Amino acid sequence: MSGRAGRPGQRTGAGELLALVRSGRATTRGALQQATGLSRATVGQRLDRLFRAGWLREGAGEPVGSPLGGRPSITLEFDDAHAVVLAADLDTRHARAAVLSLTGETLAEHSGTLAVEDGPDAVLGELGCWFGRLLERTGRPAEAVCGIGLAVPGPVDSETGRVVQPPIMPGWDGYDIRGRLGRAVAERTGGTAGVPVLVDNDANLMAYGEQRAGHPDCSAFVLVKVSTGIGAGVVVEGRIYRGVDGGAGDIGHIRVPEGAGVPCRCGSSGCLAAVASGGAVARRLAQAGVPAASGSDVRDLLAAGHPEAAALAREAGRRVGDVLATVVTLLNPGVLMIAGDLAGTPFLTGVRELLYQRALPRSTAHLEVVASRLGERAALAGAGALVVEHLYAPERAEERLLALGV
Repeated sequence: MSGRAGRPGQRTGAGELLALVRSGRATTRGALQQATGLSRATVGQRLDRLFRAGWLREGAGEPVGSPLGGRPSITLEFDDAHAVVLAADLDTRHARAAVLSLTGETLAEHSGTLAVEDGPDAVLGELGCWFGRLLERTGRPAEAVCGIGLAVPGPVDSETGRVVQPPIMPGWDGYDIRGRLGRAVAERTGGTAGVPVLVDNDANLMAYGEQRAGHPDCSAFVLVKVSTGIGAGVVVEGRIYRGVDGGAGDIGHIRVPEGAGVPCRCGSSGCLAAVASGGAVARRLAQAGVPAASGSDVRDLLAAGHPEAAALAREAGRRVGDVLATVVTLLNPGVLMIAGDLAGTPFLTGVRELLYQRALPRSTAHLEVVASRLGERAALAGAGALVVEHLYAPERAEERLLALGV
């Protein structure tokens, strides 16, 4: 074999060039030649495929660095206008859906009541209706949709997109979510049912969205969502860590001493979620005569400065912080983010009290404990980003270019 045949640049396709441009590592033809070792002609040929697909566009010229002057280098940009992504975040009683640009901009959004206990067929059918109306609002055709992302409140097998023994999603275990949602969207938009559908746990997608938006340089990022239940999402080196079958991060069902004998929605008793979730705090408030039926009710009471709600949220935070001391010691994250209905000052105060008391100082020396930045839109952002990263990853991009005939 000749030395030339084995050069890394010879295996660099259009998908790899697109990845370099999207990441900002190489945004001119010259920079792409330097980064890949490809000739000017080869770079031009592969960029031409991306231009014909509508995935790249030319931007403004870069300033000329030489004192002798010369023509400015034309920059290359990912064209986020050639397609859109549909994203939805499904909670136990509420859902949010949006049409997003390929760079995450919200083009249209809707939220409303949607109960997972109504079953997957009805819920996913209704989401299809929502997406149809949202797409009409944007004026974009069904053909512009390149993918669909869905966040669900349960463990997901990422290979199949099916939830696995979800504690709070009756009737969803093993259901073909991808197929049903794809058909529902096609029926309501006039598109095809072959659009890729990616499904993941809501805490995972919240973590992915928050890490990319606010902490892109954090190599170990943990987000804990405390709402109806409690779950965690972990992002390591820019990738969601899911475990062997999607069960990573399900900390709400760790047994805690304070929960002894307290029944949990998963069918067991003594779980952290049974004593420290938004639902648990709501039950205790209701027992004390304060109207509260869910984590969202607790959130409203906390926003209004209700003293008993604040006291119970702080107590819940201490219980969660005790468990998180082990999580932090094991993973040594740079950022621990608290999100969900209880993500306010009282709860965070409780988390910090027990976390720093129980965890090793070495594990918390460089740890930031922060509240959610994206709030209710975190899972939507993560779902959209997951779809885009999947579709425009180098290998998948090559497959799609071939399918487009370019």
